[in-house]
Amino acid sequence: MIHRKNILSALLGAAMLLPLLPLAASAQPATDLSPEQAGRPRAQKLDEAVKLAKDFRFQKEGVLVVGTTTGRLPFAAYATDTKTPVGNAPDIAQLVADSLGRKLELVSTAWADWPLGLQSGKFDVVVSNVTVTEERKEKFDFSTYRNDQLGIYVKSDSKLGAIKEPKDIAGLRLIVAASTNQEQILLRWNKQNVAAGLKPVEIQYYDDDVVQRLALQSGRADAYVGPNAIAAYEARDGKTRLAGLVSGGWPLNAEIAVTSRKGSGIAEAITVALNAQIKNGNYAKALSRWSLGSEAIEVARTNPPGLPKN
Repeated sequence: MIHRKNILSALLGAAMLLPLLPLAASAQPATDLSPEQAGRPRAQKLDEAVKLAKDFRFQKEGVLVVGTTTGRLPFAAYATDTKTPVGNAPDIAQLVADSLGRKLELVSTAWADWPLGLQSGKFDVVVSNVTVTEERKEKFDFSTYRNDQLGIYVKSDSKLGAIKEPKDIAGLRLIVAASTNQEQILLRWNKQNVAAGLKPVEIQYYDDDVVQRLALQSGRADAYVGPNAIAAYEARDGKTRLAGLVSGGWPLNAEIAVTSRKGSGIAEAITVALNAQIKNGNYAKALSRWSLGSEAIEVARTNPPGLPKN
């Protein structure tokens, strides 16, 4: 058994609290959204990576053209000039471009359009929070640069302790987005708990991010489960804290990767470049700028096992 609540964004209680939102937003730590990105880590040209990419057909001479979805931080959003992509994806792309001795050109693309754009040659590679899957590996090559994790976040003064396994969510009121991987994981955890005689969870669905956050702050929900990257970035305001991390492919490991055309000959060069940046510390800086340190990997890999088709 599982309890569900569908919550509309037009809740009266939420409307009464809306005047507080500007104050909450102002509490966020300063983020560099300038197009110049003076704090972005930069890398030196890496001869080994250049040599490995010698047979790759770049779109432009001396340039690495990178497709990225520009919609939400910490992945990527537009700078104050409303045209320059900034965020963790552009930072990773910059390190790769520098390592290859090339200038970086970022091309914004809708998430649904990146596969066709990459295959058609609109850009050389894609850096856009793409998870490695076995199905995608049939058409693309991957160079990993981050763990794909789900975060379980609670109100900063919550009395809940660490949430590490299914039994830890028994009886809790949890916010999750419908028709998502995290929802499926919660449903499997709940089924396991109920079979063991534990209390079922109450899953709450919200159609508005603001109302979702208000539900957690007001005590109508105990925790939020979603992409850790986004939740960690939003937690900088001190209103929420991390209670648990779960692989986005639970029980399997899932990784995010720079994506290239299958057999194009650049994946291994990118992997070598990323490992050099992991070793020299630039990689850690690129993640910490956007509160993504908890998703760091120890070594980049080319085409590791991906999430299965089913």
